[in-house]
Amino acid sequence: MSSDQAPLPVPGQLARVLKGKESGSYFVIVRLIDHRFVEIADGDKRKFDNAKKKNISHLELQKYISVEVQKSLRDVGRVTNGKLRFAIAHFLDGKISNKREG
Repeated sequence: MSSDQAPLPVPGQLARVLKGKESGSYFVIVRLIDHRFVEIADGDKRKFDNAKKKNISHLELQKYISVEVQKSLRDVGRVTNGKLRFAIAHFLDGKISNKREG
């Protein structure tokens, strides 16, 4: 991995899909597979139990990391679909509020 490459994502981090049929949608990273692939889920169309394997280069990583999702994954090894939906909704609400203010 070169020094100019973006840092690896972390479980609980939000990402926007750039390539594929879900492009433009937001998902939560639920598992790191290796330095190139992650599993993503949104709790709605893509449930935690059926997470999608996605190439990191096809994702736009967001700075927002859901502490609730991280804690659940660390403590239990899984997360509820409701928490995934809540994390995405919370991020999008904040993003819309920031646009109104700015």
